[in-house]
Amino acid sequence: MAQIAERDMSPKAVEKQLQCFVNGFDFLPVVAAATVGHGIMATTPEQNAYYAEVYRKSLATRKVVKFVPASGAATRMFKELFAFVGENKGSEAVNTLLARIDDFAFADELWKCVNRNADDKEIVSAIIGKGLEYGVKPKGMVLFHKYADEVRTALEEHLVEGAMYGASNGVVNIHFTVSPEHIAGFKHLLDGVVAKYEKRFGVKYRIDFSVQKQSTDTIAVNPDNTPFRNADGSLLFRPAGHGALIENLAAIDADIVFVKNIDNVTVDSRKATTVEYKQVLAGLLIDVQTKAFDYIEKIDRGCANEDEIKAFVERELSVELPEECNLAQLRTILNRPIRVCGMVRNEGEPGGGPFWVKAADGSVSLQIAESSQIAPEDKHLMSEATHFNPVDLVCGVQDHNGDNFNLREYVDAATGFISSKSKDGRELKALELPGLWNGAMARWNTLFVEVPSATFTPVKSVVDLLRDEHQN
Repeated sequence: MAQIAERDMSPKAVEKQLQCFVNGFDFLPVVAAATVGHGIMATTPEQNAYYAEVYRKSLATRKVVKFVPASGAATRMFKELFAFVGENKGSEAVNTLLARIDDFAFADELWKCVNRNADDKEIVSAIIGKGLEYGVKPKGMVLFHKYADEVRTALEEHLVEGAMYGASNGVVNIHFTVSPEHIAGFKHLLDGVVAKYEKRFGVKYRIDFSVQKQSTDTIAVNPDNTPFRNADGSLLFRPAGHGALIENLAAIDADIVFVKNIDNVTVDSRKATTVEYKQVLAGLLIDVQTKAFDYIEKIDRGCANEDEIKAFVERELSVELPEECNLAQLRTILNRPIRVCGMVRNEGEPGGGPFWVKAADGSVSLQIAESSQIAPEDKHLMSEATHFNPVDLVCGVQDHNGDNFNLREYVDAATGFISSKSKDGRELKALELPGLWNGAMARWNTLFVEVPSATFTPVKSVVDLLRDEHQN
């Protein structure tokens, strides 16, 4: 009980989590895959120019924040390197890294830590261990890109991006969600580079951090659903996935919030497409939000045209209404946070992505669904999915009065999932909260827009840094 209290949790909340392990989670009632022309908007060059201009004109009167999930170490990015050092396990990734070591932005720093004539294991060890220590640093602090006169970390690329599309009245607001143990490192890095980018772009940065709250952790259980206990008898609580970040997002005070992962950056020569589509998505958000606010005010004044509002909700908010739907219900639908999500065409295997999902009130709306959320009998719908979500979101989190929505009210708590993990060689089951862009935003109004694949340049493995979008 003391452990639970220390985490600012209640016994009732923990009991509820334990019940989730017993009962499991229902599959999403998926109706169809969202495709271009049926849930996904493919904009024309003329529309792009219009929406981008809507956004740019709004910047003088709106506060914009760039929200960057940047928690955790880059362990997975260097997985093959750990296997090579610890288990003598060679791989194509390790061979490629060693053959092209000087093409990495961190090469010059590496050679300060280890002799060029050292053996392969020493060189790789210096990358992940004593030397660069990238095996324990977060992705944001890894040198990603090499330019003629400088090298940049992933964090710095977000500073550059922010200046290119997120400056409002000369101020760029960026919020990073980080692990507590990495805050000091991030601040030290920023102390050395912020002035340079402020001078270069003629802006001022306001940068802040938050950590995933302990109160959003979830209890772990044994395979038989009894609480997992550590060697000292204490309960084991684990971070509950990125869905917990809805709490961090809820604390942001802004008209418009851009959400983009820390590793999804590219070099300057390729940033134009990213900047254009960020402006397009934000302009579309403002355009639709303005209309929704106007309809709410008309309903409140008693001068609303019900048929006109129904048409707007179905056509522009992509909500298929139930047969019986009155003005009060329409107002409830209009009065929600809005997110506009970039969708990239899926060139690989079909999987989770944009779908039409039926809600309890009988309406059908757009949701981002993971493959694990789709029932076996509905798996055929996954093969019809043409796009996936690259975590490219623009969010409107304030209502028509300018007050922040309580984002917790728009979470679908029934969309979490259970995963198998281990600790100290013992099996355990972990409870993941509804994902930030899945169940945590399930009751938002959602628009999907096709964006070019050039806007999606993640770094999942260290050798991804050798791809064209990360090389100059």
